[in-house]
Amino acid sequence: MKHIYIVLFGLIIASFSSCSEDFLDRQPLDSQVTSTFYKTEEDAKKALVAVYDVLGYQSTPGISWAPYVTVSDVLSDDCFAGGADANDGMALNELDKFNAQTQNLVALSIWKKNYTGIYRANLLLEKIDGVDASIEFKERVKAECAFLRAYFYFEQVKFFENIPLLTETIKSPSEYSQTQNTPQEVYNQIAVDLVEAINYLPETVDANQPGRVTKWAAEALLARVYLFYNGVYGEELNAEGQVIDNAKVLEYLEELIANSSHDLLSEYGDNFSNISEFGKESVFEISHGDSPVWWDWGYPRGGEGNLAAQMQGPRVTGSDNWNRGWSFAPVSYKLYQDMEGDPRRESTIVSENELDGNLVKAYQHTGYFSNKYTSDAEHWGSGGQFELNRTCNYRVIRFSDVLLMAAELGSSNAQQYLDRVRSRVGLPSVPATKDNILQERRLELALEGHRYFDLLRQGLSVAEAEINTSGNIGPLYEDEESEYEVEFNATKRGFLPIPQTEIDLSNGVFIQNDGY
Repeated sequence: MKHIYIVLFGLIIASFSSCSEDFLDRQPLDSQVTSTFYKTEEDAKKALVAVYDVLGYQSTPGISWAPYVTVSDVLSDDCFAGGADANDGMALNELDKFNAQTQNLVALSIWKKNYTGIYRANLLLEKIDGVDASIEFKERVKAECAFLRAYFYFEQVKFFENIPLLTETIKSPSEYSQTQNTPQEVYNQIAVDLVEAINYLPETVDANQPGRVTKWAAEALLARVYLFYNGVYGEELNAEGQVIDNAKVLEYLEELIANSSHDLLSEYGDNFSNISEFGKESVFEISHGDSPVWWDWGYPRGGEGNLAAQMQGPRVTGSDNWNRGWSFAPVSYKLYQDMEGDPRRESTIVSENELDGNLVKAYQHTGYFSNKYTSDAEHWGSGGQFELNRTCNYRVIRFSDVLLMAAELGSSNAQQYLDRVRSRVGLPSVPATKDNILQERRLELALEGHRYFDLLRQGLSVAEAEINTSGNIGPLYEDEESEYEVEFNATKRGFLPIPQTEIDLSNGVFIQNDGY
C-alpha cells in the first residue's frame, strides 16, 4: 500500500480531547463520523488502510523519533546511540546505556504508536460485520486486522512485557483504568490472532496491492513470536485450546518454504535496494517512500519516508552519493570485526573510508554506519524535505530468516536450509548446530532490528556477555573510551520502562517494570 492516505483521525482522538461543553454540543463539521462511516466496502477499505498506516509510524508528534530498527539495534551490541552530541538523542542514549528513565520519550513514542494501531484494528473489527459487503471480503479484513493487531502487540510486549491487553475499544470513561495482563495472556492472544490470519488470509495479493499481508507472513510472524516467547519464558503458546509448540510452528514454516514461492534473491545486497521491493525474498515488508512528497516537520508521520534511514545515515555534505544523515546508531567495531571475511559485510556496513564528500564526525563516532537503511543516493526522495522522504522499505521478515528459523526449530532439512543461506554468498557449509544457526542469524540479519531480541531469548547471561562493552575501541573511534562503555542491566531483564505518563493516567493501577 504505497499510497497511504490519512483517514478519520478525529475518530481516534475525539474521546481524549479536552474541550468545552459548548464545543461538545456542536454538530461535527465533517460529514463522515462514526455513525455515518463503516457502511460500505469502500469505507472499510479506507479504515483498513488506516490500520496499515500505523506500521510506518516511526515517530510520535511532539514526543520523539523512534524507528523500530534504530531503537532495536541501539539496544543491541551492533550499534551505539550516536547523533550530533550526547544531548541530541538523550532518550536514545539512555537506552544504549541501559539507564533509561521512566520519562524516556523514545519508550513513550513506541507505546503510543502500538496502541494507536491496536485501537484502529479493534475499531474496524467491531464495525466490519455492519458493512455492506460480501462474507469473503469481511473475512479477509478481519484476518488482516488480526495480523496487524498481533504485530503491534508483539512489538509492544517484547519491549515492555507488562502491558494491558485490549481486544475491544474503550467504550466509556469507566473503562479508562485498565490493568496490566500477564505476558502469557498477551502472547496467547497474539497466537489466536495469527492462527486466524493463517486460516483466512490469501496466499497471494494483487500486484497493485503489494503491502497487504498474506498467509505466509502470518506463519512466519508466528514462528518469530514463538521463538521469542519460548526462549524467554520457556512455555508453549496456546491459541484458545490449540497448543502452538515447536512441532506446530515448524509445520507452518515447512509449508511456507515448500509452497509459498518465496525464495532467496541471487544477490544478497539486492534485498536493500529499490529494485527488490516486495520481491520474492520479502515475506513481510513495510512501505516507505516519497508519495505523498512531504514537508511538514511538525507531523513527519503524515509522509511515508523511512526515518530510520535518515537517522542512521552518515553526516555527509557535498556528495553525489550520500545526503546529510544524522549519524544515529553508529555501527560498533565489534560487529565490523565479527563480519571480517564475510561477503555480506559490504552490503551491511559502510566505513567512513568509503564515503566521499565532507563527513562530520559526531557523537560516538565509530567510523562505521548501516549500509542497509541509510541516506544513500538510491533512496533520496523525488521532492519535499529530503530528510522526510527516504524511499527504502523495511523488510520485516525475509525468506532467509524463515530458513534459519526452521533450521533452529529442528527441521529434518536444517542442514540444507543453513547451506542455502550461506551458499547464496559463497560461504562453505558448516554443521547445522544451534550455535552455528544463531551465529548465521547474527551475520545474515545484522542491522535489521533482530539482534537484541535474539540475544534476550538466549538468556540474560548471553545478552549481558554480548552487550557489555568496555575497552573495545576501534581504529576509527573519536570520543573518549568512556563514551562507548555499555553495561547491560540484568535486573531490568531487557525490558523498557512503562512510561510514567501511562502509570499516572492509570491512577496507579499500572505497576512499573523491575529495575526502574
